[in-house]
Amino acid sequence: MTTDFADRLHAVRDRLRAAERRFQRSPGAVRLLAVSKTQPAVAVAAMAAAGQTCFGENYVQEALEKMAELAPLALEWHFIGPLQANKTRPIAERFAWVHSLDRLKIAERLSAQRPESLPPLNVCLQVNIDREPTKHGLDPADVGEIAAAVAALPRLRLRGLMAIPAPTADFVAQRQAFARLRVLQEQLVTTGLALDTLSMGMSDDLEAAVAEGATLVRVGTALFGSRR
Repeated sequence: MTTDFADRLHAVRDRLRAAERRFQRSPGAVRLLAVSKTQPAVAVAAMAAAGQTCFGENYVQEALEKMAELAPLALEWHFIGPLQANKTRPIAERFAWVHSLDRLKIAERLSAQRPESLPPLNVCLQVNIDREPTKHGLDPADVGEIAAAVAALPRLRLRGLMAIPAPTADFVAQRQAFARLRVLQEQLVTTGLALDTLSMGMSDDLEAAVAEGATLVRVGTALFGSRR
C-alpha cells in the first residue's frame, strides 16, 4: 500500500512541476496539500512515509482522532471545511491553517481562542468566486472589508484567498475563474495587505490553477483515490 501512495504522490508532484514549467512559474512555487478527509489514519501515515507532510481536513472530530493517532509524525494540519461557531476552539488550538474563513464572527472566535503559546493561525478567506447559491464563501464584493477586519485581529495571520469554482472540464473556463480570484487578491495587496497565498486548484483543475498563480493546491482524489 505504501508503494501505491508513493506512486500517486510522485505522479501528482510531476503534474505540479510540469505545470510550473509550462506556465513559467518558479520551480517549487506551488505547495501540495493532501486532502485526507474521510481517509483513515493509516492512509495518512502511508502518504507521510512517502514524503507528504501537509494534510487538509474538513471534519473537526475526524481530524482530531487522526492527529492523536499520528501525533509522533511531524505533520502540518490545514482545516478546509465549513466553519461552525461551536467548533472553533479545537480548530484554533490544533490546526496551523484555516482555508475556509468566510465570516468575521468566526475570525474573532479563532483569534480569541488561539493559544498564546502557538504561532498566529494562518487563515485564508474563502470566496464564492462564481456566486453559486449553494456554496460557502464570501461574495467577491465583500472581501475587501472583511479582509481588512481580519488582518487587524491578533493571533491570526491573513495569508490570502481560497476558492472552489464551479466545476467544468473546459480549461479556458477553469483559468477564467482562477484569474478572478487572483485579480481580487492583487487588488487587496494594493490596499496594503501582505498576502502571499492563493489556495486554489484540485485534482481535476490544478494545471489551470497553477497557470493563474496558485501557491497551494488541494488534492484528494488523485492522491488517495475516490472518497470513502
